[in-house]
Amino acid sequence: MKKDLNKVRNIGISAHIDSGKTTLTERILFYTQKIHAIHEVRGKDGVGATMDSMELEKERGITIQSAATYCSWKDYDINIIDTPGHVDFTIEVERALRVLDGAVLILCSVGGVQSQSITVNRQMTRYKVPRIAFINKCDRTGANPFRVTQQLRDKLELNAVMLQMPIGLESDLQGMIDLVSMKAIYFDGDQGENIRHEEIPAEFLEEARVKREELLDAVSMFSDELMEAMLEEAEIPEDMIHEAIRRGTLSLELTPVMIGSAYKNKGVQLLLDAVTAYLPCPTDVENTALDLDENEAELMVSNNPADPLVALAFKLEDGRYGQLTYIRTYQGMIQKGDTIINSRTGKKAKVGRLVRMHANEMEEIEGAGSGDIVALFGIDCASGDTFCSPGINFSMSSMHVPAPVISLAIRPVDNKAQINMSKALNRFTKEDPTFKTYVDHETNETIISGMGELHLEVYIERMKREYKAEVEVGAPQVAYRETITQHAAFDYTHKKQTGGSGQYGRVAGFLEPLEEGEYEFADQIVGGVIPREFISSCDKGFQKSLEKGTLIGAPITGVRVAINDGSYHAVDSSDVAFQVAAIGAFRQGYAKANPVIMEPIMKVAVEGPSEFQGAVMGSLNQRRGVIIGTFEEGNYTVVEAEMPLAEMFGYSTTLRSLTQGKAEFTMEFATYKQVPKGVAEELVKAYAAQKKDA
Repeated sequence: MKKDLNKVRNIGISAHIDSGKTTLTERILFYTQKIHAIHEVRGKDGVGATMDSMELEKERGITIQSAATYCSWKDYDINIIDTPGHVDFTIEVERALRVLDGAVLILCSVGGVQSQSITVNRQMTRYKVPRIAFINKCDRTGANPFRVTQQLRDKLELNAVMLQMPIGLESDLQGMIDLVSMKAIYFDGDQGENIRHEEIPAEFLEEARVKREELLDAVSMFSDELMEAMLEEAEIPEDMIHEAIRRGTLSLELTPVMIGSAYKNKGVQLLLDAVTAYLPCPTDVENTALDLDENEAELMVSNNPADPLVALAFKLEDGRYGQLTYIRTYQGMIQKGDTIINSRTGKKAKVGRLVRMHANEMEEIEGAGSGDIVALFGIDCASGDTFCSPGINFSMSSMHVPAPVISLAIRPVDNKAQINMSKALNRFTKEDPTFKTYVDHETNETIISGMGELHLEVYIERMKREYKAEVEVGAPQVAYRETITQHAAFDYTHKKQTGGSGQYGRVAGFLEPLEEGEYEFADQIVGGVIPREFISSCDKGFQKSLEKGTLIGAPITGVRVAINDGSYHAVDSSDVAFQVAAIGAFRQGYAKANPVIMEPIMKVAVEGPSEFQGAVMGSLNQRRGVIIGTFEEGNYTVVEAEMPLAEMFGYSTTLRSLTQGKAEFTMEFATYKQVPKGVAEELVKAYAAQKKDA
């Protein structure tokens, strides 16, 4: 059992796609003796990296699911989560950062700060995660860690400070100079396992002194003792510098920058030293929970193993032995045979099997302490649930889940595929909160929604492979919305007489556009013209009306509804009568409020060689894109634009053919904007035709 929480580190490894996250994790596992042979991500041996255990990951050479592992380094226990770099799998990064105490942000020494690095950094900032930057691939042609450090300051607004400088670069990378100890460090042996400390070569000494001065200036802000020692020009002990760097990192006001090449086995052990020296242990981080018995009052979780258990289920996986639930414990202990309570459902569960994960392998354990990341078997729950000991009812604050932006229709080819498809969808929606599925009642098609084309492509591929569910894929659908643009009054009476008691309700008021939010209901009734008990019926009716607009059947958003008049009948008025009256009133007002169609606009970043800049900008303009800016990095150009999602389908193929496969793009949801008139007319026409056929 772990006792000393100061010797525990929970870290995530995050970066832009292809920056070398999985390669770095593979090296970390090798140096901590967790694995005894190194395999490459796109290796020729056909084994693939340890953390990419899914067949699809090995084939595509990308990480799709975040994988957890743990290792020990110099008597520190480190739990690591290797996260995907592709924006389509952003939820994997989100949920990992939610439960981690610190993170390593990896950057490519050539590519520098790329579009996904910006997204990942924003997620780290959202969860207040202290980070170390690791500039990888210093052996590549065009490598320049000094330029990348400057980009960290300019683009990510981080106070980035280099703790090392390279000895040689590109193919000449020999080792690095540690600016804290002022020693040259080399990595000998076939796999860089033997570390050699030498004096700094004469030709690098002057530059190293300048860089050390910069380092001391930056970190002295976090230590009065260090500042005094500098003013007195006294000898500065290394421990004092390390302490100041740690203080700055934990306060999120300093980002230490390490350099190296994971592929060439240089600098990884020093990064592990930095993780243990500068990143927080569980007790350094303040985590809040809500006390559900005390009106959701906020309180700090204690990290004390003696307190009652509080743990968060942050990821679910359907393993070979049933549902596997990854949990992070925040206080208390969890042991085999314990009874725990799901605070969302109130259901009790018994802890049967408790395991520690190493990618897709597992090790049975008897118990886990506070601040640990472990996994449970056979517990029914959803991603984001909190487990507590009996007697307390806490809930950890949930993670941010972005809304899906792209939909596809899927049809099973036969009855067997139908059964397997529903099993697969059931599992995927439980595992991934950004993957949604529903049946369209008008077309009777199963619709799946997600974060991008690759996201859905991977799930369709997994359905076929893991569940033998052959499905046909229909045209992609965009999540359009409808909204109103002007104030409009309504006055609607619902009357129905069919022998016995009838239905009666009159509702009057107005609709108006709502700047912030999706829907707001204002009750301005005076004098009881509509009795209290029917006000909520009107609200329900209005909310039901929002589900489907009249233009193209899309959900309605951004509407404020106010009711200020009405009438009722002592016998014939009822909950249903007022709900129906509200629906009629809404339709009446909606038609007069000049409704428009809104479409999702994506923030797109296209990255490729500068020679193709003109072709890329032309392709974005053709697709109704608005170019926001371009910036050059060496011989690469990044074009940023806002694009309607409807125009992005198939763009990856177009981009590849335009740039000989050399450019790539990432996109994420930005906002909703009104559709141009011509496009709106076509959408309305298509919707009318579809209704006719149905």
